[in-house]
Amino acid sequence: MDLNTITRYRRPRTRDELVLAPDEALLAGGTWLFSEPQPTTSGLVDLTALGWPALEVSEHGLRIAATCTIADLVALPQQPGWSAQPLFRACADALLMSFKIWGLATVGGNICRSFAAGSMVTLAATLDAEAEIWCPDGTDRRAAVAGLITGNGTNTLAPGEVLRAIEIPRRTLVSRTALRKIALATLGRSGAVLTGRLDPDGAALFVITAATLRPVLLRYPELPDAATLRTAVAAAPGYYTDPLGAADWRRQVSQVLADEVRAELAAR
Repeated sequence: MDLNTITRYRRPRTRDELVLAPDEALLAGGTWLFSEPQPTTSGLVDLTALGWPALEVSEHGLRIAATCTIADLVALPQQPGWSAQPLFRACADALLMSFKIWGLATVGGNICRSFAAGSMVTLAATLDAEAEIWCPDGTDRRAAVAGLITGNGTNTLAPGEVLRAIEIPRRTLVSRTALRKIALATLGRSGAVLTGRLDPDGAALFVITAATLRPVLLRYPELPDAATLRTAVAAAPGYYTDPLGAADWRRQVSQVLADEVRAELAAR
């Protein structure tokens, strides 16, 4: 979409230049920003000009720049021992977008939009990722990505704060994972996404997204039995109704998907 209110475009080279005027917005991939009118925005500040490395692999895990595209994340060569890496592609496939959009849409943008069906949030929550956030006063803060999300399209990022990177620890990258999703239409937006993670020490995590307004994390010291998990999923808070699914449908299908995720993790 042609944003006819835009009169200024900046390409910052330093952190100091990220201080925003009241009518400026941050630009990364722009796939959401250019999808609808932005009547209160007259300036864009292009984060890609800062030249952040898209992906940094280390002994500690994976650091993903907020400006890393979905395509770059999916194209990361398989890393030795990273059993959870196939979840990158599974979460990318869960997004309602073409492969061409993958080349523009960013991991950070998907997280900052904080939509219930944003599957980069799903990925980050499932792998206990932390966000590095640049504050406008020059300080940094860190937060669990799952904890950033407060609702469907809302989060705890304050005005002027910039998501710099998402860091996934190696301890979760070596875990086994599984994903299931469902939508009312074959190519529709996800109505429910269930993911699971089984750590080498036997601890288990199940995450509900898309069906709930914010990620719901269910942690267990060991893989729970089917009845225990189904009860917890049914009791989870935040199931909601919109044109893409009723709350009671989302609750019911989430229990079915959780059963499938648990069975896949138990069978490996």
